[in-house]
Amino acid sequence: MCSSDLWKAINEHISQATNTDFKHTQKRQLQGTTTDKYFHISNGTQSYFVKIALKSELERLESESRGLQMLANNSYFSVPSCITSGANIEFSFIVLSWLELDEQPYCQWQKMGTQLAQMHQKHDQAMFGFDIDNHLATTVQPNRWHKKWDVFFAEERIGWQLQLLAEKGIKFAKPEHIINEVKAQLHGHVVNPSLLHGDFWRGNLGFLKEVPTVYNPACYYGDREVDIAMSELFAPLPDEFYVAYNKQYPLLPSYQKRKHIYQLYPILNHANIFAGHYLTEAKQHIDKLMQ
Repeated sequence: MCSSDLWKAINEHISQATNTDFKHTQKRQLQGTTTDKYFHISNGTQSYFVKIALKSELERLESESRGLQMLANNSYFSVPSCITSGANIEFSFIVLSWLELDEQPYCQWQKMGTQLAQMHQKHDQAMFGFDIDNHLATTVQPNRWHKKWDVFFAEERIGWQLQLLAEKGIKFAKPEHIINEVKAQLHGHVVNPSLLHGDFWRGNLGFLKEVPTVYNPACYYGDREVDIAMSELFAPLPDEFYVAYNKQYPLLPSYQKRKHIYQLYPILNHANIFAGHYLTEAKQHIDKLMQ
């Protein structure tokens, strides 16, 4: 993977986008959790983050750029900017500004919590969804606009993931029963749409000279509790984060009832991508939901 022709194309795209003569002299592959390949490249002066995928994935990479721009425009987070994107005959790529994240953050989780709450407090969208479909990790995330939150989350999130699993021959229960139960449990919950990061967990967060930083978004307008539920699922953030968030924009006590519903979505997504024990976890989650 990643032929010299591809790297030549990437250098040329960066040169054109930055109006400089860029040619990387250093290239380091970074650890990743998906089939995408991540690199840090530099010419000794300028540094960039490069994500490489199959050519068919260009739309996914470009939707990530849209999400980053939305976060940059609507929050106080430090967000990497998209330098360029493109493709050759085999592969697609996106080039982002390089953020030299703190190796040992100086406990700025309070800032992270406050800034997420501030972003969530901007209710300038009347409906639920997004202008484009994007992706949660590598899975398509449909974002058709809806007036009702219970319908949006049940159909565009849970229903969609169940459909993808069904296409693989995997069913935990009748999908319509699960979808209807999600609608029933969310019905009556009044939501003012907030811009969501959409994949808000520890792996997509960091600090740049103590400034909270976010990346790898799956943005849409929805219930702010979705971001909080995601943050508590795989590796809960430090208590200081939640205290600061609640001080800025208190969560309703009833959030604890909905957290289980919202966490089902990323669990189903992991089941679709990785299968294995995530299928068992998804079944257990659904069984609890249907009780």
